[in-house]
Amino acid sequence: MALTPLEMQAPELAEPPNPEAEAEIAGRSPFQIAMGRLRSDKVAIVCAAIVVIFILIAVFAPLLTRLFGVEVRAGDPSTDTDIFNFPVIGPPDHGFTWKAPLGLAPDTGDDNLAEWLYGARTSLMIASISTVFATLIGITIGLVAGFSRGWLDRVISFVIDVFLSLPFLLAALAVAPIIVLRFSDRPGLLKWATFFSLIFILIITGWMQLARLIRGEVLSLREREFIQAARVMGVPTRQILFKELLPNMVAPIVVSFSLTLPAIVTAEAGLSYLGIGVIGQPSWGQTVLKAVPYFDTYPLYLYAPVLGIFVLVVALNLLGDAIRDAFDPKTRR
Repeated sequence: MALTPLEMQAPELAEPPNPEAEAEIAGRSPFQIAMGRLRSDKVAIVCAAIVVIFILIAVFAPLLTRLFGVEVRAGDPSTDTDIFNFPVIGPPDHGFTWKAPLGLAPDTGDDNLAEWLYGARTSLMIASISTVFATLIGITIGLVAGFSRGWLDRVISFVIDVFLSLPFLLAALAVAPIIVLRFSDRPGLLKWATFFSLIFILIITGWMQLARLIRGEVLSLREREFIQAARVMGVPTRQILFKELLPNMVAPIVVSFSLTLPAIVTAEAGLSYLGIGVIGQPSWGQTVLKAVPYFDTYPLYLYAPVLGIFVLVVALNLLGDAIRDAFDPKTRR
């Protein structure tokens, strides 16, 4: 008896499904798609590794200084410098030595490696704290402005425009002398006063762009069906903002954070170079300020902090660009 075509195909139809095939066709969320793009981006992987290395250096700076046998600001000009105030050991004039792998600072005799390690710690700490709080403020204000509309939206938009029009550098130059004069007689408090004042300046000048971005996203999302349904059901406004709207804006927030961080690292170094940095604590910007007069005669003193700033900022910028491309739904890689 001959089999019909349908009977011949029946065993194939009865075969169990292949789990691997099901996994390949399974739906992926936008976040999973973005992470897949990042994992396939070699530039992003290299930049992320560089950023992680700098973070580890900043976190374990005290351990690294003990490992290399160096101390921060422990130089003795009478023994570590010659009659011309230049170092008597270490590169570039006296060869490499583990006692001072990056040489010593002119005038003071401080170890350049210890200054570099603690400078990375200070710069990354200030930049990270400033970026986190500026992001939180921008998210909150943007959510409120975009969802409220009416007079509150107009007031918040006006405040954003006012802050955007403020001259950032002049404001920083005006605040710094006030802080120094106020705490000049108390050196212990002066270090923390300059630390928090610098963070405050970076925060109040860094939240406006994200607030505008979030406001625009909320204006487009608030008319969607799921938001209208939540409002009809009487869901509290706070829950709508932070449980319905905010999860749909993770991508622009992550992109904004990744691009704001290198900008604040550069701003902190620039302000420290202008003398508005943390007093009594090493930072890359302050090292650049002290090293500029010796550029012709002792360039290594300047190269170390400049190279650190350059590598970190370039890695953060390239990583931010990769994150932006990965989260862009129009990107095809």
